[in-house]
Amino acid sequence: MSIELPPHHSLARQRAHAGARLVLRGIGLNALLAALKFTGGVLGNTYALIADGVESLLDIVSSVLVWAGFRVAAHPPDEDHPYGHGKAEALAALGVACFVLTAAVWIAWHAVREIQYPHGSPAWWTLLLLAGVIAAKTWFSRRMDALGRVVGSTALGAEALHHWSDALTSAAAFVGIAIALIGGPGYEAADDWAALVACLIIAVNGVVMFKRAVGDVMDIAVPPEFEQQVRGLALAVPGVAGLDKCRVRKSGLNHLVDIHVLVAGTLTVREGHKIAHAVKDALLASVPHAITDVSVHIEPM
Repeated sequence: MSIELPPHHSLARQRAHAGARLVLRGIGLNALLAALKFTGGVLGNTYALIADGVESLLDIVSSVLVWAGFRVAAHPPDEDHPYGHGKAEALAALGVACFVLTAAVWIAWHAVREIQYPHGSPAWWTLLLLAGVIAAKTWFSRRMDALGRVVGSTALGAEALHHWSDALTSAAAFVGIAIALIGGPGYEAADDWAALVACLIIAVNGVVMFKRAVGDVMDIAVPPEFEQQVRGLALAVPGVAGLDKCRVRKSGLNHLVDIHVLVAGTLTVREGHKIAHAVKDALLASVPHAITDVSVHIEPM
């Protein structure tokens, strides 16, 4: 028999499952695109497309890691993890960033080797394949980024950047192949230079992902606007005369709040306790904030 979860934990689990489902769709998309890129790269004589296919394979590995992170993050608090399993989502994002940076180094190394050795011009039809890849990746990246913003997921944001990096890599390959075809003899290595430029884009996105993920793991402060909203909800509770401290930290898809509430010094302990519960209930009921745990300290004025 399944245990019924409190509403705020149930919503957190729903957000995690929604993210996991979208990541699985991304895995399917990357598998299809990787096969197309490798086939096009080999038959069309373009290393830029093969490098793009390698990144799609790495996308699959990193997406599996993110999916696993969401599955773990969906678990409610237990005896060993009283604040929940939300950090698994941030750790997954950290893993994605490491994969992205590794991909950038790997592709750059091989691109330099290809530049050093002459090869034939790429086939014109590889441009059509790349155009389709760019469109698919851009669309999916925007979709994933939108859901990431809604559920407050760093891992989904990292995955969206990863898909966007893939689109940029494909765009760079498109430009390189086009130059090679238009320029003719002597411009065969243009697509390899394009792959090298794409590596810089991938590396920059990897650093951005890494910083965001480390910030979550290290409990970086939430944006001031978020904290002000939390303060506003607490101040709206009857009996709250003011606030002292208000600390909010992100834990995966959720937020944990530690707040000090000022009340009239003439109140009884029971009355103060009742106000503290009202503040906690108001914050937990705030669905947009994804708050799953609140610690309220009462201070007399």
